[in-house]
Amino acid sequence: MQKKSTMAMKTLASLCLISASYTAVFPAFSQTNSMTAQSSTVAAGLTYADIADLSDAAPLVANVRISNIVPLKPEQAPDVPAGYRRVYVEAEVTALIRGEGGISPTVGYLYDARLDSKGKIPKLKKAQVLLFARPGGRPGQIQLIARDAQIAATPAEVERVKTVLSALVAPDAPPRIIGLGDAFHVAGTIAGEGETQIFLRTENGDPVSLSIIRRPGQQPSWAVALGEIVDEAARAPAPGSLLWYRLSCSLPATLPARSVRTLAVQDAEAARADYQFVLNALGRCARNRKPN
Repeated sequence: MQKKSTMAMKTLASLCLISASYTAVFPAFSQTNSMTAQSSTVAAGLTYADIADLSDAAPLVANVRISNIVPLKPEQAPDVPAGYRRVYVEAEVTALIRGEGGISPTVGYLYDARLDSKGKIPKLKKAQVLLFARPGGRPGQIQLIARDAQIAATPAEVERVKTVLSALVAPDAPPRIIGLGDAFHVAGTIAGEGETQIFLRTENGDPVSLSIIRRPGQQPSWAVALGEIVDEAARAPAPGSLLWYRLSCSLPATLPARSVRTLAVQDAEAARADYQFVLNALGRCARNRKPN
């Protein structure tokens, strides 16, 4: 009995330390506000942007089978929002989808499970799920990158995640957009004709620019160039592609004044109108979860 009691105390202490680490990693989630109201259960209805947000932020993506869960006492996880219960999950890795450093055959992590209508923890044991995580502080321990970074590993969802990850690691993957640079506009020789070029600021410094062309009697056309030169190969991105995600989910709602500071008033107005045309063509960045 003494031996079992000692082991139980060690397990409890370990879980308390891990839970404290979890709160430190995700301090924003300790507030019981609208942000914590998002679902952290096995997710459904995720959009392309949702999957891209999770995939882009996670150094580890794994398909696992849950083998055991250990509920934490409320005092061990005081930051958990109402309607959720923090559990320690043990799982067997069935496939590592992303992770340069590899992963242990079995992993442990903390997860905030949404309670059912009876206030009970849902049946998670034996569930096959996808995890978006980072390495933890101990061997075999990982940390989810967000409360809802565990989703159902249905064949369709696994395929979607693999498609996004393949695009992210491709040699020609578009860079992250961090803002807008200078804009230029040249009016044509006849009314209604003109061309605008808008340079984008990227995380890695790679050149990206938008080009918008207007001709009388024709619909405006636009393209995005991933390079110094805009050539005939430049096209508008396909909806639901990584390039579309980079633009639609990162571009600001308006062209800032600093981008048109060197332009004449009429040219600046034309550049702003062309930028709005691009945003309308891209469409809304639809999300069913809050990005990290």
